[in-house]
Amino acid sequence: MTGTLGADRRGPTGVESHRDRLVFIHGFTQTRRSWEPVATVLADRRQTIAVDAPGHGDSGGLRLDLPTAARWLGTTAGRATYVGYSMGGRLALHLAIDQPDLVDRLVLVSSSPGIADEAARNERRATDERLATDLEEHGVEVFLDRWLASPLFAHLPRSAAGFDDRLTNTVAGLASSLRLAGTGSQRPLWDRLGELAMPVLVVAGELDDKFIAIAEQMTAAIPSAELTIVPGAGHTVHMERPDAFLRALVRFLG
Repeated sequence: MTGTLGADRRGPTGVESHRDRLVFIHGFTQTRRSWEPVATVLADRRQTIAVDAPGHGDSGGLRLDLPTAARWLGTTAGRATYVGYSMGGRLALHLAIDQPDLVDRLVLVSSSPGIADEAARNERRATDERLATDLEEHGVEVFLDRWLASPLFAHLPRSAAGFDDRLTNTVAGLASSLRLAGTGSQRPLWDRLGELAMPVLVVAGELDDKFIAIAEQMTAAIPSAELTIVPGAGHTVHMERPDAFLRALVRFLG
């Protein structure tokens, strides 16, 4: 059984062509509002749908793993181009593999197909559990301070991080996301990337060495993929260098 996720829809009403529909999925601790600077620019010509992932925003009460969440995502937005950042990219990738008829094009920003090595995956699952426990012990604000202070976000200014918006999430929702949809609990999809027949844009920031390496491997494994490295950006590409990200996205969309 599936339902729908919290979502904001912008752009022309009555858009019938799925090719003019863009769906945006945010990363862990964010909400659909993190995509507003990008979606607002594109909404003058296309319908944009920014979605709250399970455990976040208006979907905060949902407790879903990634395959189940992907089905809810498809029910919410239908056939479209899907753009996902980090956790949102992993969610969009599940949809593209499990229901490819719904995904015209796929954009993966600072994303991963999961951890192939079982020992490393188990270690990451344990790390995600420690993070969830820390969140439950100290609350959202303290957790966010620590989360955004990690090296992964070293190039994301506090002013661009959307801290107040992240604070609208709940302890229970974020903890469930870590446990059910974290990289440690994710079924790795590396061996299924070759099934993707739609055009795929893989994006990474120039300053994000770990995800550049992942992006290069993904691009090599996906038949119709192209890689864009955004200059001067770290992990949160679309928030750190929104103009450069928009140019890459618009070029890909044609």
